[in-house]
Amino acid sequence: MSSDYLIAPTPEDTQTFADSSVRLIDMIFPGDTNHHGTLFGGVALAHMDKVAFLTATRHGRAPFVTARSERIDFTAPGFSGEMVEVHGTLTRVGNSSLDVEVNVIAEELVSGERRNLTRGLFTMVARKGPDTRLPLPPMPAPAPEPAEDEPLRMVEMVFPTSTNHHGNLFGGDAMKMMGKAAFIAATRHCREIVVMASSDRIDFTSPIREGSMIELVSRIRMTGRSSMLVEVELWAEELLSGLRSHAATARYTMVAVDKDGRPQSFTRTGS
Repeated sequence: MSSDYLIAPTPEDTQTFADSSVRLIDMIFPGDTNHHGTLFGGVALAHMDKVAFLTATRHGRAPFVTARSERIDFTAPGFSGEMVEVHGTLTRVGNSSLDVEVNVIAEELVSGERRNLTRGLFTMVARKGPDTRLPLPPMPAPAPEPAEDEPLRMVEMVFPTSTNHHGNLFGGDAMKMMGKAAFIAATRHCREIVVMASSDRIDFTSPIREGSMIELVSRIRMTGRSSMLVEVELWAEELLSGLRSHAATARYTMVAVDKDGRPQSFTRTGS
């Protein structure tokens, strides 16, 4: 992604976000599995630690490090081709440390079957420094359960391997994330095998810096007999300030297909 943009962000494209809840959603690809075709434990642990870090930082708006994780037991496998959902919830807030409970769920996208893979408790500590304000904010009230018609929200971090020499997220990596979000939203909606038929024009309105959190917000805007129009918004969030900027919006036409790749009608919808 270039550091120059044709479209300047407007006040409507920026906001702050107070909710500390974090939900990371990803696909289990063959590179994430062992020779049995099941999710590597190390990949699951990396997802869990990332979500614990994001949950802690979103609450305390301070530079956090992982101090400890309790014993983690895996109770079920996640298989290649399934979706994995990792959710972090605050369970304790102290003066400079807090605890985050992280749950990992696998979902078979076509059938909708969900299995709890594991859970873990992570203790995160805020490093003292000019960007750290102590004591940490008090424990927040429990967040309400998302409504059935809520858009699909999924988060990711911007690491140096995904940036250009300006320290901004590559446009190609951003489009890869948005396409994956559209695929998951469409498959969850119709519970059929889905492929991307087309991608509309994408305008990037602001750069996404290394160290930012990305949130992808996906909505089904229109459905036909075998196709869906999926809109994906890309937001960047500065973790220490909480300032969010709208970086891009894209629309994808996703088509339900049979095992031979031919379009097929769908009659059921999921969540």
